[in-house]
Amino acid sequence: MDCDTKGMSLMLNDRPVPPDRGKNMDENCTNNNCRTRPQDRHDDNSIQRRLRINEASSSEKKKKMCKTHLDDVNNKDEEGDDGDFAGFYLVLNYGWVSLCGRRRAMEDAVTIVPGLVKFSSSNSSSDLSKPNYINVCDYFGVYDGHGGSAVAHVCRDRLHQVIAEEIEIEIETETRNADEGTGGEDYLDWEKVMVRGFGRVDEEVREMGVEVESMNSIGSTVVVALVSHERVVVANCGDSRAVMSRAGAAVALSHDHKPDRPDEMERVEAAGGRVVDWYGYRILGVLATSRSIGDQHLKPYVISVPEVIVKERTEEDEFLILASDGMWDVMSNEAACKMVRKCLECARLRDNEHRISTKDDAAESSGGSSCSCSCCTSRSESAPAEAAAMLAELALARGSKDNITIVVVDLNITGLDGL
Repeated sequence: MDCDTKGMSLMLNDRPVPPDRGKNMDENCTNNNCRTRPQDRHDDNSIQRRLRINEASSSEKKKKMCKTHLDDVNNKDEEGDDGDFAGFYLVLNYGWVSLCGRRRAMEDAVTIVPGLVKFSSSNSSSDLSKPNYINVCDYFGVYDGHGGSAVAHVCRDRLHQVIAEEIEIEIETETRNADEGTGGEDYLDWEKVMVRGFGRVDEEVREMGVEVESMNSIGSTVVVALVSHERVVVANCGDSRAVMSRAGAAVALSHDHKPDRPDEMERVEAAGGRVVDWYGYRILGVLATSRSIGDQHLKPYVISVPEVIVKERTEEDEFLILASDGMWDVMSNEAACKMVRKCLECARLRDNEHRISTKDDAAESSGGSSCSCSCCTSRSESAPAEAAAMLAELALARGSKDNITIVVVDLNITGLDGL
């Protein structure tokens, strides 16, 4: 499958190669998980050079990837009931950046899987809906490890697969007695799917800890978003965060699980634990988050149950930001949304100006031919990656001392007919 590795996960046999396994790392870095050289961390040119590693792919490569994925989906359908492929696929532009920052080791991880799940076509009355669309659910996940990167890597490799399995199980269960062909996204109990998926991965980590004792003291916070044509589903476990910009306002899609949050402190104390103020509020004076996957040595005070928020899509949706606390510790939801909005607006403005100037030049030289060069679309295509890079650079400038991982998803819908 032809796919650019810059800022996107690579699909091989329906299994994503996580971005941090690509060849995007600085060759001179002695830590394979670290994308920064210590001597360059405060050099503006080196920061820009590092951030550019995750620029989004070109329009043509993204279209080719989407078509290949849909061909795979269609082939699977042919083995079942219907193999019809009619309509269009909705493409989301996105970009990501993941930096070691001022930490000695990289413990963050990312997974991005376009088209993780295919739902039934729909003829919804929503303004966004059109007949015969291929309603797929794109997956975005940010994992912030602590005590090591092992659990974050397990989440990176397994969580999306487990969630896809749970979605399939839930749809089959809920539609068993329904009319044939009506199974789809509307039948899902998203909270049940996410709770079971997170629980299964947490159990896998626990089983690994039986063989490797050091795994018991390693954990990872998780924030994932599944974005379909009709809704955005966010599941959060820990202090990573998801924020959506809608109609110019920042809308929180997750709430940090901090030990000093009143309901979390009450839950921990009810389970027999204590929240200790030791350089910040911590579970038993150890962990600065009250929920995570892993951390078996702090059970049952630290749990893996995610909080799930579901938002119906509207035409006012602008973009989605997922990031680890390396960014959120030094930046508010509103400030992050303001910067991303400016980046996306500037990219679209540059696109419009380029199209107008190129169209005028083409009209003079060839009698009205429209521009077909790749740069006409590459600016807005790469805008989410540029926005993520700008956020990371600002977080570093504001003194973030943690790993920084950011995913930006442009929620403007683009239908690609005839892929």
